[in-house]
Amino acid sequence: MIRKLQSHKARKTEARRQVLRYLRASVPTLVAISLSSAAHAQGTMDFSGADTLMQTFKTFAVYAGAIICFGGLIFAGIRMMTGRFQDAIPGLFGALFGAGVLGWGAGWIGSLTGQQM
Repeated sequence: MIRKLQSHKARKTEARRQVLRYLRASVPTLVAISLSSAAHAQGTMDFSGADTLMQTFKTFAVYAGAIICFGGLIFAGIRMMTGRFQDAIPGLFGALFGAGVLGWGAGWIGSLTGQQM
């Protein structure tokens, strides 16, 4: 009786090992199959709203760059009128940064979707 019980446990353990071995072999295949179906569906995605969204970002970059540049020039001009030319330098760099956002930022965003400047 004890021998039968031990052989039953051994068979059960061996069956469990075989199931685990099968799962280790089949899970990567199942994952690959599920991802390949998603990859085939990629060609049917609709990106018609992307151009509108990028146009919005480009418009924001133009306005933000203009506001930053104008604010920096006002800050620098007020400092220069009071005679503190050293304190005007950060304002001039702010204006330069705003001009960079205005030019390069809008150009870069437009280049992502092939829009004309």
